[in-house]
Amino acid sequence: MLRITELRLPLDHTPEELTAATLQRLSIPASRLLSTLVFKRSYDARKGKPMMFIYTLDLEVKDEAALLRKFADDRNIGVTPDTGYHFVGQAPAQLAHRPVIVGFGPCGLFAALVLAQMGFKPIVLERGKEVRERTKDTWGLWRKNVLNPESNVQFGEGGAGTFSDGKLYSQIKDPRHLGRKVLTEFVKAGAPEEIMYVSKPHIGTFRLVSMIERMRAEIEALGGEIRFSQRVTDLLLEDTADGKKQVRGVRLADGGELRSDHVVLALGHSARDTFEMLHERGVFVEAKPFSVGFRIEHPQSLIDQARLGKYAGHPLLGAADYKLVHHAANGRSVYSFCMCPGGTVVAATSEPNRVVTNGMSQYSRNERNANAGIVVGITPADYPGGPLAGIALQRELESRAFELGGGNYEAPAQLVGDFIAGRASTQLGAVEPSYKPGVKMGSLDPSLPDYAIAAIREALPAFDKQIRGFAMHDAVLTGVETRTSSPLRITRDDTTLQSLNVVGLYPAGEGAGYAGGILSAGVDGIKVAEAVALSVVGK
Repeated sequence: MLRITELRLPLDHTPEELTAATLQRLSIPASRLLSTLVFKRSYDARKGKPMMFIYTLDLEVKDEAALLRKFADDRNIGVTPDTGYHFVGQAPAQLAHRPVIVGFGPCGLFAALVLAQMGFKPIVLERGKEVRERTKDTWGLWRKNVLNPESNVQFGEGGAGTFSDGKLYSQIKDPRHLGRKVLTEFVKAGAPEEIMYVSKPHIGTFRLVSMIERMRAEIEALGGEIRFSQRVTDLLLEDTADGKKQVRGVRLADGGELRSDHVVLALGHSARDTFEMLHERGVFVEAKPFSVGFRIEHPQSLIDQARLGKYAGHPLLGAADYKLVHHAANGRSVYSFCMCPGGTVVAATSEPNRVVTNGMSQYSRNERNANAGIVVGITPADYPGGPLAGIALQRELESRAFELGGGNYEAPAQLVGDFIAGRASTQLGAVEPSYKPGVKMGSLDPSLPDYAIAAIREALPAFDKQIRGFAMHDAVLTGVETRTSSPLRITRDDTTLQSLNVVGLYPAGEGAGYAGGILSAGVDGIKVAEAVALSVVGK
């Protein structure tokens, strides 16, 4: 096939106009164009210029070789690369021990799926519940202020990504197009086909629920098992001749053991008790940077107008998003994180007597508010004390937020205008916060370290210069956002993807520090599944 990139058309063009532009670009008659596939569609929204769609198209044409010779010097016309997925091998007829996957978020899901598709019949151990039961428990916190520590936004089938915007884009390097495999499997499970080509695809929570169930059913149909409410409390290890250890299985909370020589740790970034166990057992882990901050909410209409101008509300564009960065005078970087257009701020704690916020959207993105994390980057120098020190800092900030919110899982909140001015808020303005169970107005200054408060206070007016109205007085800040990524890394070998000092242990995904978001976690799950397969078959 032939690929054309950077083909630009007006926002309201017709399919016929797309075909005409394609023919004109190649200077060929319609009879030579056999088929057209949209590989990617983005848009150019720069101010002062008409809104344009930008296409990448894959085409079947008659006499492709002649066209490739004709456009040999044109960097926007060439051969379509192979973006299909190719399995690295198949399981042997007899397996001494099946691979075990700990965690069934996006990483564990794709590790299990790809291993099952290669015939390895993996066993997945998920500490939480299946997705529909988990949803009921999550609503228990949001509506009744009742937390289930083993079934919540963080733990359960689908992982934290289930209660998110369902964003399916990433900035990872992906030379093998493994992200395409992730998107293809999602479409097969019921996602809209547009996720294959729009520039910033998303799904939304409601659709993710049914999709995950279908993917689970495929894993099971291929011989895999998913065992819920199975919390891993220990690793079964034995010493090796070279001073390392070899994993021989896992021990569960009920005292049972499961034998395996290949254990994938597809933990989420909130599996704190498991991190502590790994550290105690001598698995190599190290502290890594992460970020802390607040959620900010504006009217979605304000963001649409600022970002899209006269095109705001266009059905093909949907709710507008943003991405902002500010380098503060104190040396800290402040940036927007996990922006959720037309979404809600949600309670995301997994531990009693702590408050954590996150953002979520449905596929329609039609809620009244836009929300995003406004967070400050921090490094291990800010929390010295070893690999687990970041967890201790997170817990300290989340406990403080619980107290500031009134001790009932409500979250502390403050109007942006009051935050910038350094005064406590006493009542809401025009923006109604979406966080459930609710918010308690006051001052957010005690909720984060002084350097973080100072950096965010400086950043908000700077962001207002990029998005007019961003620092509006009545916009709402809700605290705290602490789980932007894992506070540690379970470091692995770059080639085998195994732990540096435990043979057969495969750290993967967000919890291990190798992903950030649904797409990158899914890609990492595929990579680790391949590494397990190659180890089993001896390649």
